Amino acid sequence: MERTVSEVARLAGVSVRTLRHYDAIGLLPPGRVAPNGYRYYGRPELLRLQRILLLRELDVSLPEIGRILDQGHDEVAALRDHRAQLLRERKRLEDVISAVDRTIAGLSGDETVTDDQFFAGLSAGRARLRRDLTERFGAAVGEHFETAVRATDGWSREEYEDLADEGRRLLLRMAAARDRGVPADSAEALELMEQHYQGVLALWPADASSYHALGDLILDNADQRAIIETVDLDLPPWLSRAIKAYAVRRLGYRG
Repeated sequence: MERTVSEVARLAGVSVRTLRHYDAIGLLPPGRVAPNGYRYYGRPELLRLQRILLLRELDVSLPEIGRILDQGHDEVAALRDHRAQLLRERKRLEDVISAVDRTIAGLSGDETVTDDQFFAGLSAGRARLRRDLTERFGAAVGEHFETAVRATDGWSREEYEDLADEGRRLLLRMAAARDRGVPADSAEALELMEQHYQGVLALWPADASSYHALGDLILDNADQRAIIETVDLDLPPWLSRAIKAYAVRRLGYRG
């Protein structure tokens, strides 16, 4: 049984425009086109559309979907790969939720988190961050991080929380700038980055290269990204670009 483009759109829950786009890029041509220009879809096209929509749900790009379907790629392997990606994304979101819960508890005066638990969590987070820094950027950057650890040795929980509050206030200002459409490489953004960079310098001697690397770290390190996403889920990419712009324009980073 053949169906018109409108019928297929209603059946699949997509727009007619989407189906026309899929046709235009060669992803889902109709089974036939009548002399009057009407598109008709048969069962093979409906089955292909079902596979397309499944892969789209997994956030596979349209070009990649075309390659999977047309070049005999193993769909099972592709689905397994994207399932693994979804699991990583779920873990990242769980980290964000946990960070939000901790923030809520702190702002609500929740004393159920003991000092021992607080510092145990801090130590575990530091260990993960140092491992990530060393693996990605080499031992020298890992040593820079140790400088920051030594600079805060002996701090009380209140001092750590004060530093976190100060950082959060700066992140809120960045989020407000991003929300207003301020470009990450604008003068306003660079002034915010000046404050951010000075805060980093207070803990460790970040040069142009290591500060530029920080722009990648906040996207790729789950702990660091989760902290920023408690302020604004869309802030990490903007902040990453702003850090790199500051490293290039103010610190002379050349790559």
